[in-house]
Amino acid sequence: MIEIKKTWDNMLVLSSYKKEIVFDTEKNTIVLDWFDVNFPWEYEKWGILLEVKTYKEILFYNFKVDKKNITVIPTDKFEISEEILKFLDNVEVLIIKGTKDAAKTFENIEAKVVVPYGELKSTFFTALWQNPEEISVYKIKWELSGDNTEYINLQED
Repeated sequence: MIEIKKTWDNMLVLSSYKKEIVFDTEKNTIVLDWFDVNFPWEYEKWGILLEVKTYKEILFYNFKVDKKNITVIPTDKFEISEEILKFLDNVEVLIIKGTKDAAKTFENIEAKVVVPYGELKSTFFTALWQNPEEISVYKIKWELSGDNTEYINLQED
C-alpha cells in the first residue's frame, strides 16, 4: 500500500513498505534512498522505477510504485506539448503544484487521483469546482476508479 502525506517542513512523502520517496515542494527536488534525483535518467531502487525527463529545463518525474503510475510535476510554468503528454500518458496519481494554471494542465491529463500542493492549492480546487476535506494521509487503493478523479487535499503534518 502506498501512503502520501505532507510534513511540517514542506515535504511530500510517498511511502510503500517502509521505503520512502521524498519530494521537497520548495526546492522542487526528489530524494530516493538519500539520492538527490536532479537530472534526467531512469532509476530503479527497491523495485521502484523512476523515469525523469527534462522539458524546457523543467524536470518531470514518473514513478512506478506497487504497479501504480505516479507523476510529479513540480511547476505550473510550462506549456503542454505532444512530447510531454506522451511522457505523461497513463498517469494514475498526479502530484502537481496547486495553482489556477496547474488546473488547466491537469485537465489535459486524465489522472485518477490528483494531489495539489502549495499555498495556492485552494485556487486549484476552486478552478475545478472541487472542495475536498483536508486529510492527514492518503492511502492509495489497489484498484483506482477509472470513472471519477479523486481530489486529495493534504493538510500539514
